[in-house]
Amino acid sequence: MPTTSSPHQILFYDIAPGPPIRPFAPNPWKARYALNFKRANFITKWVALPDITATRKSLGADPVRFLASGEPFYTLPVIKDTSTDEVVGDSFDIAVYLEKKYPDEPALFRSSIGVYAAFNAHIDSIFPKGGILFSEGFPFDPANEEQVKAEFCRRAGLTSWDQLTVSGEERRKVVESYEVSLAEAAKYFRYSEGPFIGGKEPDYADFIVGGWLMMLSQVVAEWKEIRTWHGGVWGRLHDALEPYRGTW
Repeated sequence: MPTTSSPHQILFYDIAPGPPIRPFAPNPWKARYALNFKRANFITKWVALPDITATRKSLGADPVRFLASGEPFYTLPVIKDTSTDEVVGDSFDIAVYLEKKYPDEPALFRSSIGVYAAFNAHIDSIFPKGGILFSEGFPFDPANEEQVKAEFCRRAGLTSWDQLTVSGEERRKVVESYEVSLAEAAKYFRYSEGPFIGGKEPDYADFIVGGWLMMLSQVVAEWKEIRTWHGGVWGRLHDALEPYRGTW
């Protein structure tokens, strides 16, 4: 939802699953929410999963994540500000950059940025605990599905995609365990009038959680159930963030 008439735009590099394209990854969604919230003038550059490493390297964006083996994990989002040629390659750093670039727009951070950094790390340690639930609904592009599956298995040290899926009674156990795990995140809303963590207005903390909720809504079959957990906090937040999703 850009509002500026400046010819300079921010190029926002996001993962292109599908077709049809439907952005799903949590960290790009954190950045997309922040860009729309700040009313930034940006366009999305869609990158197929097999092309992410080459794209990131071509932009000069160093990896910010690493596999357990120590191998660099090249992923998105990345932004490039065409007015300065500055490249930022981490979702949290992107939010900090936008706060400085658009100081007159609504504030992403209402207290110490360090507090938000700690919150981001904590949320990122909780939501992946249901990871085996995510793979079944992953929005593959048929053109590279087998290549992508093979790469995911390589990173996980597995030999078959089936090892990254679960069904039947075992899946039910994982869902029930995931509900317990997400209770740790739900406690942040305990004293809020909602739907946001701070009450009636969102900030970056909500986009951190919202990025993960967007992924759950896109790839997890039990999303309708998850929406109702912990008094319905996840469904309320997800719905309240709709004005900041924009178009793609």
